[in-house]
Amino acid sequence: MMPGISLVFLLLLYLLQGSNSSFVKLNDNGYEDVIIAIDPGVPEDENIIEQLKEIVTTASTYLFEATQKRFFFKNVSVLIPESWEDSLQYKRPTYESYTHADVRVAPPTISGRDEPYTRQFTECEEKAEYIHFTPDFVLGKKLNEYGPPGRLLVHEWAHLRWGVFDEYNEDQPFYSAKSKKIEATRCSTGISGLNRVYTCQGGSCVFRTCRTNSTTKLYEKDCQFFPDEVQTEKASIMFMQSIDSVVEFCNEKNHNQEAPSLQNIKCGYRSTWEVISNSEDFKNSTPMETSPPPPVFSLLRPRERILCLVLDKSGSMSLSDRLNRMNQAAKYFLLQTVENGSWVGMVHFDSTASIKSELIQIKGNTERNTLLESLPSVASGGTSICKGIQAAFQAIEKKNSQLDGSEIVLLTDGEDNTAGSCVETVKQSGVIIHLIALGPDADAAVTEMSKITGKKCDPTRSSSVRLESKGSTLNSDSWMNDTVIIDSTVGKDTFFQVTWSKQPPKISLWNPNGTAVTNFIVDTASKMAYLTIPGTAQVGIWTYHLQAKANSETLTMTVTSRAASSSVPPITVNAKMNKNSNSFPNPMIVYAEVLQGYIPIIGASVTAIIESNKGNTKVLELLDNGAGADAFKNDGVYSRYFTAYSDNGRYSLKVRAHGGTNSARRSLQRPANRAAFIPGWVVNGEIKQNPPRPETDDAQTVLESFSRTATGDAFVMSDVPSGPLPDLFPPSQITDLHATLDGDNINLTWTAPGDDFDVGTVREYIIRISGNITDLRDNFDDALQVNTSDLVPKEANSEETFVFKPGKISEENAAHIFIAIRSVDKSNLTSKSSNFAQVALPVSQEDPSAGSDPVKKVGPKIWYLTNIHTSIKIGL
Repeated sequence: MMPGISLVFLLLLYLLQGSNSSFVKLNDNGYEDVIIAIDPGVPEDENIIEQLKEIVTTASTYLFEATQKRFFFKNVSVLIPESWEDSLQYKRPTYESYTHADVRVAPPTISGRDEPYTRQFTECEEKAEYIHFTPDFVLGKKLNEYGPPGRLLVHEWAHLRWGVFDEYNEDQPFYSAKSKKIEATRCSTGISGLNRVYTCQGGSCVFRTCRTNSTTKLYEKDCQFFPDEVQTEKASIMFMQSIDSVVEFCNEKNHNQEAPSLQNIKCGYRSTWEVISNSEDFKNSTPMETSPPPPVFSLLRPRERILCLVLDKSGSMSLSDRLNRMNQAAKYFLLQTVENGSWVGMVHFDSTASIKSELIQIKGNTERNTLLESLPSVASGGTSICKGIQAAFQAIEKKNSQLDGSEIVLLTDGEDNTAGSCVETVKQSGVIIHLIALGPDADAAVTEMSKITGKKCDPTRSSSVRLESKGSTLNSDSWMNDTVIIDSTVGKDTFFQVTWSKQPPKISLWNPNGTAVTNFIVDTASKMAYLTIPGTAQVGIWTYHLQAKANSETLTMTVTSRAASSSVPPITVNAKMNKNSNSFPNPMIVYAEVLQGYIPIIGASVTAIIESNKGNTKVLELLDNGAGADAFKNDGVYSRYFTAYSDNGRYSLKVRAHGGTNSARRSLQRPANRAAFIPGWVVNGEIKQNPPRPETDDAQTVLESFSRTATGDAFVMSDVPSGPLPDLFPPSQITDLHATLDGDNINLTWTAPGDDFDVGTVREYIIRISGNITDLRDNFDDALQVNTSDLVPKEANSEETFVFKPGKISEENAAHIFIAIRSVDKSNLTSKSSNFAQVALPVSQEDPSAGSDPVKKVGPKIWYLTNIHTSIKIGL
């Protein structure tokens, strides 16, 4: 991506790919501007609205007590689908949209699976994306399985707002404690219950004691923890908030640091309350002395879209081809972006303003072409953005008595030092400003308008999906050749657009059958050509060739399409950075979500193109491997650290995703950070079982080939030194260390980190072992070190394997060996300790009567370790 090439697509950046950040703010201990959106796919049911009010009201009281009288829900907007019947009590949304929703009420990802979850793929302490509830959960049909929904909302809110994680782990439901007991993964350990297996044979079903697996020395696979229905323990909400006595988060005093919970793994063994206490919310609040008021609800329902294009034709727009690029963007918007049924008008401004087109309803190409004829052709005069906005207000008010929720698409170079005079008017109007800045010197007041009011377009409308966005600078007669894949999830309103900077290129396009498509409309004045494929475009590989006809010619090709069927969601890509601004030497993280509806797409090839404001470009392969910057493997989120800074200032992000034949797959595994399923309760010593959870079908449906591009959030870097960067980046933490016992050997596997986080190759690994997980965690350098002199590190993101033979270890007092790794780079920078892997020590004899009690061993067994740096005997 080169400077200037992507400017014609800035409209997509702001209207289709803009930030989806939450609008929630904390004001006097109360959360304001919370948005709950009901998906259009949810059948109309007013009971959902009433239940949502009840859930939030109950949650507000629970949240207030759980946070020691600090936080409550103050005002909440419920966004109702446009497809639902209108009501006098429903107001028109302003900035609220489905994309910005904090809670989404949507059909289950997979039919029959109603587990609530939070879409969370960022680091500890960072805000998550959204909470997903299903209609059946909201309507109270899953009380037995997940407990009271108000309490569960607080559990999920802690994920969303404060970046904490669950204090359970379905992949590691049990662990060997320091007490030598097998414990359920939980916090706190004061939560009591029974560990049992439910088994059926010959038509008779019983609960039996869990047996110990001979290899892992932990409980067998089907063992489940059944909590006592009556408890006295108050913590923790991030384990099982459905227990009546649980009203607190685990804190530093009662936190279970031994358990392999996600909270321990992701947050460095800190308790959830320690993480919450470090949040900006906590730092900016003090406990209240009185009880909070109940939440105030606003019911909102979208109506016809009303917007006005406000186009800058002042003299400064004649510079750097700005007027032409503005017209290209406006044409693209009118031809492909704005939906049928929308009302659109147009205003031109220089030092004065005029309405060039009153609002007309887009029904088809006739209305679109009428607006295209009104685009400005000459740039001259002074600049008054405020007058342009005021003229747009007038045009909107002629159609609509109120401005609230209407939109202005402002295309300007922003060079107007008087724009600040109308910022307050814009704020008070309720109009949403989408700013398309066509020059580098936009006045701060203009940017402020869009920051205050701007939003991402609602994807529940029929949004375009970008299949291709590519540009190149060529000399005369050189070619830009490539292909575009149109898959079966898209194909409606497929639109090809070519732009150039000097002379019209030769354009050749062939459909998958090899038939030439030649009916491009060429607009030499705006330096663009475009073509809409009628009906649904043919599925397959489309090929295009562009031949430049001038030296230093900049050519671009953009291809967009819409869903082929309203009942089948298209594959989409959403790109973002972990921060909007940063300073050296802190790393950035790139994220790209590849989804079909809510179903993750795994196995895709995803690359990020990051460009500095000086045009320096870096390309990163993003990975969904659960290592380095990637939080969870195979969740459809592809991630990577970025540290290759070249300049101070603004960086842009673009992501390309490609699924080759038989490579990309739909993942049907359960989402990460989902609510704990309650298998049943222990009542008066007997287990009262809940209906079993629907079986998980982890089958992966192979997809056809597809291609997508997306523009992500820009970010700004500061304190980047000139010249070569000093090596201040350590290797990333290893998070997927796994150990197995094979005879007398311990086999280790993990994903290789890099010299700089997850890029490059580390110099060496330090592997240490202990019979005590706490000692290994707190005193890593004092633990027994394994000889790794024969271990040559591989390049980042490769699979590492290592085998060693334990030596003289007395396991009289231990059932497991715990193992951790640190990596060291060429500058002697050391990573954090890895996750802890463990293997069970073999025992001479196991007491068959042990049942669900701690593992009992008769007689010590000595292991002799020959491949250890320090030949000592340690008491484990």
